[in-house]
Amino acid sequence: MNSNKLPVDVRQRAQWLLGSCAGGSVGSYTAAAGIPNIVNSVSEFIRRRDGAPSYPENIYISPGSQWSITNILKLMLNSKASPRTGVLIPVPCHSTTILSIVDLGGAIVPYYLSENLGWELQVAELHRALESAKGVCKPTALYVINPGNPTGHLQTRKSIQAVIQFVAEKKLFLLADEVYQDYVHGENEFVSYKRVLAEMGPPFSETVELASFHSVSKGVMGECGLRGGYVELVNVDPAVMKHVYTLFSKDTCAPVLAQIALNVMVNPPRRGDPSHRLYTVETEHIKTTLLHNARRAYEVTNSLPGVCCQPMDGGAFIFPRLALPPKAIQKAKEAGTEPDIFYCNRLLEDAGILTAPGCQFGQREGTYHVRFCILVPVATMEELLRRLTSFHTQFMAEFS
Repeated sequence: MNSNKLPVDVRQRAQWLLGSCAGGSVGSYTAAAGIPNIVNSVSEFIRRRDGAPSYPENIYISPGSQWSITNILKLMLNSKASPRTGVLIPVPCHSTTILSIVDLGGAIVPYYLSENLGWELQVAELHRALESAKGVCKPTALYVINPGNPTGHLQTRKSIQAVIQFVAEKKLFLLADEVYQDYVHGENEFVSYKRVLAEMGPPFSETVELASFHSVSKGVMGECGLRGGYVELVNVDPAVMKHVYTLFSKDTCAPVLAQIALNVMVNPPRRGDPSHRLYTVETEHIKTTLLHNARRAYEVTNSLPGVCCQPMDGGAFIFPRLALPPKAIQKAKEAGTEPDIFYCNRLLEDAGILTAPGCQFGQREGTYHVRFCILVPVATMEELLRRLTSFHTQFMAEFS
């Protein structure tokens, strides 16, 4: 910090952050909710993003967004309740949240995203899912992922409004997983649930209970190993907030270096700062690479026989659908595995490409998918698509 090898704003930031730590050291404990100055930075970021009030006392920094989601789920899931408490979960959905609900004794209430409509979330399907829970469990919350994982869909403002109206009518707690908000491709715009809720005004803005999540590991920062995220709670009763404080206090605090990374994410260099130009160059390169990879993956996968991929508006993955030949499906059954797992295993063994089968995320009966990550350099993406094309052509010929 005393040399001239780093831009002056970087050194000033480091001094300010160390000054925010007890004893001027990153080795110290912090407040349960996080370092107050960094919590304030998160609150200011939300205000800039949404144009709506945000209060530091409603924000908790955690060791990653999934840790926050699990803690909030603990507030509403009662393993001893009869009937069990449940959560409406999108299908497909990344498995970690599902495992958390099951571990806490909750029930999964699946609602299906409409693949043929670009994985759109339709309120009619939410009504169907809620009706299906009667006699099975008592749903208390609705979980949404925007942008989607693994689907890559991006909700419109109109869609978000419809969801908010639904949870208000059904008196459900709204859990908005928005960790991929920095990964929005091309001219698409991310609009947060908090922003739409505020714009809708009373009674929605004053009554709908919302927990929104973000993470340092899923944005352009991409610092997955630092495990830092936050949750902002809206319209939660003060008596309940006391329990939130208790939950976030039991494991002391989030890693200090993760909190520092979170501060850099929510409060990046600004125009006029010495490091702003380099920051802009780096982030634009990441976004340009993602856009290129998303477009190329969409183009190539849709050119393959028996493969259909919906457009990707955001997120870090593509999730194409596979129309597997009957012989391949039979071969998988003989091997005692799911057809999409069989396909992914062969893809790994024959082409050296590591993917995730759709059955890990949930999918409609009789459909098969595969998830690819597009967070790679352009050259790597092109090599992946080349190998995929070669493998898929041979695979389809083998089992046709």
